[in-house]
Amino acid sequence: MPNSEKPNLLGPHVVTLVYDGLCTFEFGVAYEIFGLPRPEMGDDWYRFSSCAIEDGPLRAAGGLTVQVDKGLDVLTDADLIVVPGWRGIGAPVPAPLIAELQAANRRGARIMSLCSGVAVLAASGLLAGRKATTHWRYVDSIAARYPNISVDADVLYVDEDRVLTAAGSAAAIDLCLHVVRRDFGPDIANSVARRLVVPPHREGGQAQYIETPVLRQREGARLGPLLEWMRERLQEEQPIATLAARAGMSVRTFQRRFEATTGMAPGEWLLGERLRRARDLLEKQTAISLDDVAVASGFGSLATMRHHFRERLAVSPSDYRKRFAVLKARRDRSDPLPAP
Repeated sequence: MPNSEKPNLLGPHVVTLVYDGLCTFEFGVAYEIFGLPRPEMGDDWYRFSSCAIEDGPLRAAGGLTVQVDKGLDVLTDADLIVVPGWRGIGAPVPAPLIAELQAANRRGARIMSLCSGVAVLAASGLLAGRKATTHWRYVDSIAARYPNISVDADVLYVDEDRVLTAAGSAAAIDLCLHVVRRDFGPDIANSVARRLVVPPHREGGQAQYIETPVLRQREGARLGPLLEWMRERLQEEQPIATLAARAGMSVRTFQRRFEATTGMAPGEWLLGERLRRARDLLEKQTAISLDDVAVASGFGSLATMRHHFRERLAVSPSDYRKRFAVLKARRDRSDPLPAP
């Protein structure tokens, strides 16, 4: 058989970086999915290596110390390189690592970041002109440092073919399973997910997990009472002229100060509050119908609420209720922790 027709009996070589200050959860996710022995998958399953990017021993989160027996030279054989977090969004990335990642990218290797690991890909220039994601806490910082990257805070992961990025720590699982699905198909990915006891594919994005924004103190004191008034009347129409009059301002001044206070236009703020009210009802009021939730939260109709859930949270109201109401029920049934 000619060389080009020989079957590949060795699976993709996955190399996961290890650095001082290692994020142990993200590293553990990469090892669990790509490195754990799975003899039932056959000879073409992933090969896994750890790669120390600097001299050890290296510290890891949780008070651990890690000793790795392979260095940057192992990257020359990598098919997939995983950056499991990073020690800080603004922390410098060593020049030798940047050079190796750029070389790997040129020869066609895939490079993947988990959570804050996006900082390494960004510093290496691999995300220039591309779409990427990271944990929502880091989005503004990455966008400010690297304006040539299109950062999307509303997704769990982004697949740009040979450059992939995951949002928060748990989204690392989603992206790794996505890679397995790409490489070996949905049945194998589902099998791996079952062993992890996680869904093989989660709907939605990280927007649904972002906390309520805190008002800027100075303007918040001035507009705070109006915002509470607006929250109490989410079911009513709230024309901007009416809001400006209640605030004792011209429409133009009101719009400017409202955006300075909340970071968004009045209509956007109202939509966010209506979504928040709907989410709260879906989580806590399991008996109320979806139509009644839509009315109570100010959307007027289920179709409108469903549209905005899909648009902003990438999940339907019914799926949101299923996921979060079950979690809350489990928390409510949990026994309290024993007293110390």
